[in-house]
Amino acid sequence: MTLPQPTSPVRLTANPRKTATVRKLGPVDIAALQAAMLAIPESVWDAANAAKPNKFEVLDQTRHIVFRFIHSPRDWRGSYDCPAWPQWRDVLEPVLTQAVRSYGYKRGAFPRVMLARLPAGGLIHPHIDANPAAKWPHKIHVPLVTNAAVVSCFGGAEHYFPVGEAVEVNNLGPHWVRNGGDADRIHLIFEYYDTDQPEPDWLKPLLLAGHTR
Repeated sequence: MTLPQPTSPVRLTANPRKTATVRKLGPVDIAALQAAMLAIPESVWDAANAAKPNKFEVLDQTRHIVFRFIHSPRDWRGSYDCPAWPQWRDVLEPVLTQAVRSYGYKRGAFPRVMLARLPAGGLIHPHIDANPAAKWPHKIHVPLVTNAAVVSCFGGAEHYFPVGEAVEVNNLGPHWVRNGGDADRIHLIFEYYDTDQPEPDWLKPLLLAGHTR
């Protein structure tokens, strides 16, 4: 079957609710999650990182443990639980819920949830999250381990994100992270969106056409 092709380029406008720079979401109780994360053996980090679905060169030496992920880079609405989710759900959900309380969504969803470990001296290279599924959900970080020499650039400015302080970042503009310290930086990173929010006009024709960015 031949799918219909768009007669003109599809303009993928971003969710107007997303921040254009950074949005501080406030403190979160990370004690239980932090303790569980610090107990993860190196062998588990290595195995999870080898199996992760988000293998991008710009992430360089960053290791990940992915708990939830999307089926397609075109659509944030379809997501699945990874093998680690059942074991971690009880410590993750309270942190996720606290971090997003200021949005006030009655039926929010978390399509992607992961731990990201940037080693000492490591760099996440400048990039944008260009796939269509990244244009709608809020992108949120909760630092679990960091140091004063970690620099994160979002919205054209450099930032330091302290432990336990949730923050939404602009993932659609150029951004990068540098860990200039002598210890790893570990963040809980996840996406969040309102399932009651009207979907963008571009979503249906994009999926029908099999369009990718």
